[in-house]
Amino acid sequence: MFSGIVSNVGMINQIIRKDEGAILTVRAGEGFGTFDSGESIAVNGVCLTVRDSNEDTFTVDLSTETISRTCFKNIEEQTSVNLERSLTPSDKISGHFVSGHVDCIGDITFIDHKSGEIIFRFLCPAEYTPYIIEKGSIAVDGISLTAFSCVDNEFSVSIIPFTFSNTNLAFKKMGDTVNIECDMIGKYIYKACKSILLS
Repeated sequence: MFSGIVSNVGMINQIIRKDEGAILTVRAGEGFGTFDSGESIAVNGVCLTVRDSNEDTFTVDLSTETISRTCFKNIEEQTSVNLERSLTPSDKISGHFVSGHVDCIGDITFIDHKSGEIIFRFLCPAEYTPYIIEKGSIAVDGISLTAFSCVDNEFSVSIIPFTFSNTNLAFKKMGDTVNIECDMIGKYIYKACKSILLS
């Protein structure tokens, strides 16, 4: 479990594609070292398990499901990625509950640098729009954000300068893809209500 508060920006050091899976080595940002085998780390919002590590890198396996559902299918070496360690009972939850189980890939359709904020707009698959609500929580590449202007298959988020400077959003451009995880509580409520209405 994660909170969507990115603690470091790392970089893809190596990716070895094997059959339908892959092995990914990430060079962590400063102060993000000392990894335990079996530890869960969110990389661009995807919950992955450390299989090996040294002082400044860690290696994870990417399953067929992970590759098919996330931006890892097209990721390249030297790409910047958001990193977050899993929550402990003593941690503050400054964002929202993020499982690290990505729902879909979104496309950046608009970026507008304004005074004091940067507006990003994303296009996502139609089947996930019921879970994205006005002023609701959403995780984009593992960043806890608030959606607004939810129209058709698109939604916007407002990025404050601190978040922009301390996440991989600083390297994104229009046409790039991102991992999207809809609010898990909202998904459960939607499914429960749908089941009641259809029964």
